[in-house]
Amino acid sequence: MYPDLDPCLHDEMVVATFKGPPSECCENKKMERKPSGRRRVFVQTDTGCVLGMELDRCDNAHTVKRKLQVAFNVPTQESSLICGDMVLKNDLSVVRNDSPLLLTKTFLHRSSSTPCLSPTGRDLQQRDQSGPIEVIGCSDMFAGAKQLVKDIMKAIKVGIEPIPIHGGLGGAYYFRNSNGENVAIVKPTDEEPYAPNNPKGFVGKTLGQPGLKRSVRVGETGFREVAAYLLDHDHFANVPCTALVKVRHSIFNVNDRVNGSMQHNKKQISKIASLQQFIPHDFDASDHGTSSFPVAAVHRIGILDVRILNTDRHAGNLLVRKLEGSGRFDQVELFPIDHGLCLPESLEDPYFEWIHWPQASIPFSDDELDYIYNLDPFRDSDMLKMELPMIREACLRVLVLCTIFLKEAAAFGLCLAEIGEMMSREFQGHEEEPSELELICIETKKQLDQEELFSFEAEVVEKDVIQFELDCEDQDLNLNTKVEEKPSVMSPFQVGARNGVVRNTLCKLVESVMEEDETGSQGELPPLGSDEYNGVGNGVPNVSKLSLSVKNTRAGEKGRQQSGIKQKSGFLAGTSSGNTTVNDLPASSSFVKLTDMDEDRWNQFLENFQRLLIPAFFNRKQGNASKKQRQRLGTSCQF
Repeated sequence: MYPDLDPCLHDEMVVATFKGPPSECCENKKMERKPSGRRRVFVQTDTGCVLGMELDRCDNAHTVKRKLQVAFNVPTQESSLICGDMVLKNDLSVVRNDSPLLLTKTFLHRSSSTPCLSPTGRDLQQRDQSGPIEVIGCSDMFAGAKQLVKDIMKAIKVGIEPIPIHGGLGGAYYFRNSNGENVAIVKPTDEEPYAPNNPKGFVGKTLGQPGLKRSVRVGETGFREVAAYLLDHDHFANVPCTALVKVRHSIFNVNDRVNGSMQHNKKQISKIASLQQFIPHDFDASDHGTSSFPVAAVHRIGILDVRILNTDRHAGNLLVRKLEGSGRFDQVELFPIDHGLCLPESLEDPYFEWIHWPQASIPFSDDELDYIYNLDPFRDSDMLKMELPMIREACLRVLVLCTIFLKEAAAFGLCLAEIGEMMSREFQGHEEEPSELELICIETKKQLDQEELFSFEAEVVEKDVIQFELDCEDQDLNLNTKVEEKPSVMSPFQVGARNGVVRNTLCKLVESVMEEDETGSQGELPPLGSDEYNGVGNGVPNVSKLSLSVKNTRAGEKGRQQSGIKQKSGFLAGTSSGNTTVNDLPASSSFVKLTDMDEDRWNQFLENFQRLLIPAFFNRKQGNASKKQRQRLGTSCQF
C-alpha cells in the first residue's frame, strides 16, 4: 500500500474507513491519482480534530457529514464541508485523492449550560486508526519528505520521541531519527497563533478565520510552507524539503476546554501539519553580519520572496551555515525558512529584510535573468492547484501577478532592491499609502472599467441604429424626424448619478487627480491607448497625488462595493454542481482586490497590467516615482 515504507510498518498505516480497505496508492508516477472510484481524504474540524476516511463514488457532502457525526460524536447539521474556496454540497467530484477538507460550523452557540462540541482526544482516537505519519500527496516532489517519514517512524518505534520547541508563537516540534538527531520540524495547523489548540495561550479563533495577517487565515500557513518549497524550482533558493502530513502522537497539544487551557495527557492525537527538513546551521541572519552574504544567495531568496509576496522575510528566518574547507574562509550558505505568511489572499505590504542590503542593489546575473525569464506563472498556478487542492484562487492570482511583475521588471533592468521598493508600501506620518505596484493595479482596473463602459455604449448604439433602420422600413417614416425623436442612451454611470447613486470609485479617483493637476477640462480622460493615457510623457499622474486621491476616495467610500459592469459568471459564482464559494476575508488594509473579477475579466486585467508596467518602470528609473527616502514601519511577525 505504501511502497516507500518498510514492510514491518504497513500494518500501522491502516486509514480509518467505514467501507472496506483503502485503495492502492500510486507508485513513483508524478502527479498520478488513484484509478479506482475510492478517494482517501483527511477531514479536519475547525477546532483541529482530524480523521482520515475513504470516499465512495456514491458519497456526497451530506453522507460525509453523517459519517463524521458518528466518528466525532457531534452534530453536523449546521456545518459546511470546505475544500479550498469551495463549499461542497452534492457533488464531490472536485475532491481529489489525499485532499484535506475542513468541516466548519455555520452556527455555534456555547454557554455554561451547553457543552463544547469539540471532541476530546479520547473520543477521537477510539475511531482514527491511521498510521503515525503519512505524507499527504503521492507526487515525486515529496520523495525527500517520504524518506524523512521513514527515518522518523523507525526512531519512534525504538522509543525516540519528538521534542517541543519553546520559541515562537505557535506549536512546533523537533522530530528525530534513530540516532537522536533532529531531522524535521513539524508544525500542526491547529496550533498556529490564534488557532484552537495553540499551546502558548494565543487562542480565540477557529480555523479559517483571519490570523496574524488578515489576508492569511488561521490554519492555512502550513500549505503555504509547502507551496514555497514547490515553487523553488531546482532548489534555486535553497528552501528545505517541505510537505503536508497527517501525523499522530501524544506530544501534541489539545485545549479541551472552552477557555483554551492545555490538556496534558498521553493519548495519541492526530493532526494535519507541515513537515520541514531540519537544516543544521550555525546561526541565523540576525546574528551575523549581512555584508558577507553571497550576492547570488541574496538574489535567489529575494526572487522567491517577490514571486510569493512574502510578508515576513525577517533575519530570523534566514539560516546561515558556514562552509568549511580550503579557500572557503568566512563563506556561508543561506537557507530560507518559515514561509507561512506568503501568498496572501490580497496584495499586502511585504516585509523584505534584504531590501536595504547592498547585495540587493547589484544587478542580476545572466543566470538569474535566465531563471526569471523561464518562470511560467500560469504553469506554477496549475501545479499548485494539483499538488495543493486546498489553496485558494486569491493566493494563486497574487502569485501570477507578482511573477509577471518580477519578469517584466527584471527584463527592464531593475535590480532586486528597486523591485522590492516598488512592491512595498510607504507611510506618511501614521497613514499607510499604497505601493507603486498597487497604484499600477488601481490604474489597470480603471482602464478596464473604461474599456468595458465604451464597449457597452458602442454595443447599445449599434443595436439602436439597427432597430432604428428596421423601424424606418416598417413604418416608412422620415429619417430626419426619427432621429430628432430618438431618446438619448445613457451609460450606467450616468443613470446612477441622475438617480442619486454614487458613481464608480475609480472615476472619482481620476477626477481627483486631474483636479489637482489642473490640466484643463475636469473629468476628461485622454484617449485609450494614447501616450498620455499609458503613462508616457507629461501625462503620467504623479504617484504621490494618485496615492493621496486613493486615500481620500477610500475614506469616502469605505464599506461600499465598487460599482460598474455586472460580474459575469465564473469561479466566484459557483459551479453547476451546486457547490458555492467561501466568503471573502473581512475588509482590511487592502487597496486592490483581485477576486472580484471572473476569469475573462482577470485575463484582460493581466493584459492591461503588463501594458502599464513599462511606463511605471520608466518613471522609477527617472526618479519620478519617489525622490525622498521611503518611510516604512516594521511589519514582520518575528517576536
